[in-house]
Amino acid sequence: MSDEPTPRQVTGSDEIIELIKEQSAQVPDFSYRDYRIEDYFALGVFWILALMVFSQFFTRYFLGFSYAWTEEGARYLLVCVTFLGSVMAVRRNSHIFVEFFYRYLPRKTGRALVTLVDAIRILFLAAAVRLGIAILPRTMNNFLSTVRIPLAAVYSVVTFGMALMLFRAVQLAVLHWRDGYVPGSREDRSDNS
Repeated sequence: MSDEPTPRQVTGSDEIIELIKEQSAQVPDFSYRDYRIEDYFALGVFWILALMVFSQFFTRYFLGFSYAWTEEGARYLLVCVTFLGSVMAVRRNSHIFVEFFYRYLPRKTGRALVTLVDAIRILFLAAAVRLGIAILPRTMNNFLSTVRIPLAAVYSVVTFGMALMLFRAVQLAVLHWRDGYVPGSREDRSDNS
């Protein structure tokens, strides 16, 4: 008999555990400095939405009735959370984009493409803010169907979110221009190898 230990068999769950350990080692520690005021607004609106949906669920399934305003309120709060949360995505440059092209383009071409994308994003958001401001007076006399809140209140949150996205997009474009940002260009990958 040999005194050598028998190698432990690696199972699929062991590999998953190792992947989880690697991923958790890469997660940065929480810091309040990573978040801005709009993130806390989005979080606050999200929790109001969660409480409203829970109250709707509770009253409908446990008490046998439902308040009509909770369904409509949840719908419009979800719209507000979407536009306020999008500000954080613009600031962090985490909106979905096609990184595939940047991987195979030369750095100069990728740099020009980043600048073009930043310019198109700024123009789109500026047009959205302008349209949002134009629609506010037209919706002031329209009210939500279950409560007497003007529809302009919802549109004002959407317009405010678009304006903040525009502000963050301009900041991001300046940062991209200053740093010469190109996501994963082939020259950068070859320098690291």
